[in-house]
Formats: sequence, C-alpha cells, structure tokens
Amino acid sequence: MTFRTTAEVIHCFNRAFIEHDASLLADLIADDCVMEAREPAPDGARYEGRAECLEFCRALADDRTIQFEPEAVVVTGERATVRWRCHFHDGPVDSVRGVSLTLVRDGLIVESLGYSKTTDDASPALRANDGS
Repeated sequence: MTFRTTAEVIHCFNRAFIEHDASLLADLIADDCVMEAREPAPDGARYEGRAECLEFCRALADDRTIQFEPEAVVVTGERATVRWRCHFHDGPVDSVRGVSLTLVRDGLIVESLGYSKTTDDASPALRANDGS
C-alpha cells in the first residue's frame, strides 16, 4: 500500500458515499478504528474495529435512498473536518446538515465521529434556545 495523505484519504472516503461505491472503503479503515454515527441520540451508535467500521460505512455507501453532499473539507495534519448535508428525499426540508471529525494515521482512518443538527423532534427547550 502506498502512503496517502490525510487529504487523499478523506477525498476517497467522501467519494465512496457520493458515488455509492463501497469498494473504495476497503483500504481506508485501520484495524483499531473507532466510529460514532450521528444516531441514535444522544450519543450515536459506536463501532469499534475494522470489521464493524467497514460494515457500517459500506451500509451507508450502498444506501441509494440518501445523497451525501460534502459542503466543506478542512484538513490540518492528521485531522479532517468535513461539513456535509445528507439528503433523504427531494424536498427542501428532507435533509440534515452535519459534521464529521476524522483522524487519519499512516494513511488510514483511525477515528471518525459524526454529528448533526437536530430535527424538528428536538425538545421544546432546545428549539427555544436556537430561535425556532
């Protein structure tokens, strides 16, 4: 395997979800990888180890009912911040915005934590605090 920069790894990782091509993921996940999904609230599901993380990512990449759209990618050393939007349907309210915080070492993802904005089912106190 050729060493890849953090930017190259993140570009390939994002491409897997944009193109629904799970085959791009196999060489990106480290054996000791940890991932946290944005759901279920409040902490999201946690996946540990290459096999679990790869299975989780492959299921997302293969899901053609969602469209992943990176909005901004910032890479600093081994860390990447990806701001994204995930579309569930075609309507203007049928999407959610979020961010993934990813750590890459030796050309492999060792950690990726996903967070998203809350939907309308957030508690009334949360909605009051955000101006809704």
